[in-house]
Amino acid sequence: MSKQQTIKQAFTLSGKGLHTGLEINLTFKPASENHGIKIKRIDLEGQPVMDAVAEYVTETTRGTVLQKGEMQISTIEHVMSSLYALGIDNCLLEVDAPEFPILDGSAKYVVEGIQKTGIEVQSADKDYYIVRKKIEYSIPETGAKITIIPDDTFSVDVHIGFNSSVLANQYASLSSLDNFVDQVSSARTFVFVHELEPLIKMNLIKGGDLKNAIVIYDRKLAQEDFDKLADLLHQPHLDADKLGYLNGGIHFSNEPATHKLLDIIGDLALIGKPLKGKVIATYPGHKINTDVAKLIRKELKKQEVQAPIYDDSIPPVLDVNAIRKLLPHRWPFLMVDKIIEMREKVIVGVKNVTVNETFFMGHFPDEPVMPGVLLVEAMAQTGGLLVLNTVDEPERYSTYFLKIDNVKFRQKVVPGDTVIFHLEMTEPMRRGCAVMKGTAFVGGKIVTEAEFMAQIVKNK
Repeated sequence: MSKQQTIKQAFTLSGKGLHTGLEINLTFKPASENHGIKIKRIDLEGQPVMDAVAEYVTETTRGTVLQKGEMQISTIEHVMSSLYALGIDNCLLEVDAPEFPILDGSAKYVVEGIQKTGIEVQSADKDYYIVRKKIEYSIPETGAKITIIPDDTFSVDVHIGFNSSVLANQYASLSSLDNFVDQVSSARTFVFVHELEPLIKMNLIKGGDLKNAIVIYDRKLAQEDFDKLADLLHQPHLDADKLGYLNGGIHFSNEPATHKLLDIIGDLALIGKPLKGKVIATYPGHKINTDVAKLIRKELKKQEVQAPIYDDSIPPVLDVNAIRKLLPHRWPFLMVDKIIEMREKVIVGVKNVTVNETFFMGHFPDEPVMPGVLLVEAMAQTGGLLVLNTVDEPERYSTYFLKIDNVKFRQKVVPGDTVIFHLEMTEPMRRGCAVMKGTAFVGGKIVTEAEFMAQIVKNK
């Protein structure tokens, strides 16, 4: 299991804001485990802080904008993309303006800053969002579509297309985040000349120039109109008869499509967890990117813990014979068939519920339902195996309930169900006492959850 990461020490990047034109300082600071990515506006009274998550997205015109109360921050996508791609889970971003600096229009300098300061591996496990079934989302009026399918790793394919003689159809692909630095990070943002005047009227791109964006000139203007536009942007006059890239061309043949890929990663980082799945995007933009991130955030709120993956072709960590060596329980009260995952603070167990369970004789003969108290008992036995794994000669110890809180039964468990138990220690063990949160799943849905305290006692 991968561990969470932060940066080793603080560093600062300074530059113009693309839309405000302000000189901006953005400081990256290390953060503790489970902190996440947070943004602090140090120029505002009280220095408010917000989590960098999708529910705060309020605007997506030429950049992703977050707002919480009076605090607003825009053009965050390149920074978020860099943090996500380099595996940074915890970081505090302090900024003295309502947007991040655009720098050269890519993620290059953010990546270099992180690499220079170094990455620190922390002790807490990463918490992934694992795509279990295909996710599809589209915006018919624009033709934009994003599909995410299950996969063991994160990858992105992007297709873009414009009605343009200079930039028509392009494709970009990232098979592994290991290739982000070399293949993606230097791709710059782009804009068409015919988009500039509307953006200026919207009071945007005050800091835009030929050094921080690819400017595409594909529709001829009169020289006079072309010069007026250049004056508005404080740029040199160029020949209106020459179509193409106004700032000397592109760094590589599919740089615009690659930048769209960079943006997708930054916007999906607003899920708040690294994602395992393959992203396929057609005509993407910040609107559809962040809409998908919001959908996933809603799904995460429904279930605090995602159902563990159970592949019965993989040998268990502990089979029933190994379990019997650790737990004193025997038929008909041994409620765990196998353990499929065990880490420092987390354990995952499996119970195959059959019609031959003795309790179904009386609960209930005509409608067999597994008693809720036995589901809680099964969770406790699973958690007990984690606790016993921390001591020498575990067969000489037993675990006992001290307290059970916040028990919820969401749906019934019946013969034929396979119940997956996820137990996590929520506090360090003290004086032989373990505090845990348990969740039971059937078919990927929560059936039972509970919090409890248990004590490990040496047998007499």
